[in-house]
Amino acid sequence: MKTANSTFGVIFYLRKYKATNDGKTPIYARITVNGSRIDLSVKRTIDPDNWNANKGMARGSREEVVKLNKYLEQYRSGIVESYQELLLQKKLITAELVKEKFTGEDQAEFTLCKLMEYHNAEQSQVLEQGTMKNYYTTQKYIKEFIAERFKTSDKYLSELSYKFITDFEYFLRNRKPEKGQKPLNNNGLMKHIERFCKMVNLAVRLEWLDRNPFHAYQLKFDKVEREYLTKDELARIEKKKFNIVRLQVVKDLFIFSCYTGLAYIDVFNLTPANLIEKSENNIWIATNRQKTNEPVRVPILPKALDIIEKYKGHPQALAEGKVLPTLSNQKLNSYLKEIADMCNITKPLTFHIARHTFATTVTLTNGVPIETVSKLLGHSKLTTTQIYAKVVESKINDDMALLKTKLC
Repeated sequence: MKTANSTFGVIFYLRKYKATNDGKTPIYARITVNGSRIDLSVKRTIDPDNWNANKGMARGSREEVVKLNKYLEQYRSGIVESYQELLLQKKLITAELVKEKFTGEDQAEFTLCKLMEYHNAEQSQVLEQGTMKNYYTTQKYIKEFIAERFKTSDKYLSELSYKFITDFEYFLRNRKPEKGQKPLNNNGLMKHIERFCKMVNLAVRLEWLDRNPFHAYQLKFDKVEREYLTKDELARIEKKKFNIVRLQVVKDLFIFSCYTGLAYIDVFNLTPANLIEKSENNIWIATNRQKTNEPVRVPILPKALDIIEKYKGHPQALAEGKVLPTLSNQKLNSYLKEIADMCNITKPLTFHIARHTFATTVTLTNGVPIETVSKLLGHSKLTTTQIYAKVVESKINDDMALLKTKLC
């Protein structure tokens, strides 16, 4: 076979000096590219008297001869197909490369465990520690699945398939949780598969994998109601006075987030340099969301500004160069449960509910356009903000009543 840039050929021959005790001789394939050649065993033997050296095939019409010649033709077709794939990839083709492609040696270094290790090593420089912790858990579950399902410690990327993914999903759905852990719910399970998908997408981009086994797979997340505080619940926390200092600080941090929409980490990172005075009594927060690096510009509402003023001279805030004193997210959420109990709030209060409360009770419910809310929250897509929009339905009665008075 000739192309514009190379010559290519496949022949079969016998290695007579490797004859077995029963007199049979092993058959070899010789791949030639541009004059260079490489040989590989086809794992078949034959009596030399039954071999046609000129045609490179067994002679005769017996059933075993027909089967052998059919096998050799399929073998040749596989080598030719490997050569043609390399041509399409516009690679510099050698006999060695064709052999590696045909035998799968070119994929030998690309395994699932190596992909996960590579991904996590690279992304640990970019993603937050909390996000990486989730990737490590996904990696752990994939390793457990491989060990249980295939009785091995690793799999080649070329072995990944749609069935591999659905089997992994089944494994997660039926996995017994470790002591003290809750079973995976559907959305938690889907997050693990979503992270697995992202790692496989990386393998495709790196050309470690020719096809994406996730192409036909669809993630199925259940719709979840976003918890937020109603106007009454928010007022209850605002009015509550705490004699315990730590609870009062946690309350203030929570209320600050309710009126700015900042996530925990962005409140934690807030420094005086992030406070921009646009004009008298008009101060803005100018920062970037740590999660997405999206810019956030928020005019500070009076209740949030009061909290900033309250902690201006706080020793911890001054020492750390921050606007507000800070605690770990874990401690904040633990103390918020105490606050919820003391304010007769039955919702599972977490610091992130403050951000949801800003989006719903503080802004959307009070008529702030969703496009503005999206900017204030630092969302890159309006669809992300629209999950809160149904809250506006609670305002429909008031709006329609107002409209009636205007139309009368």
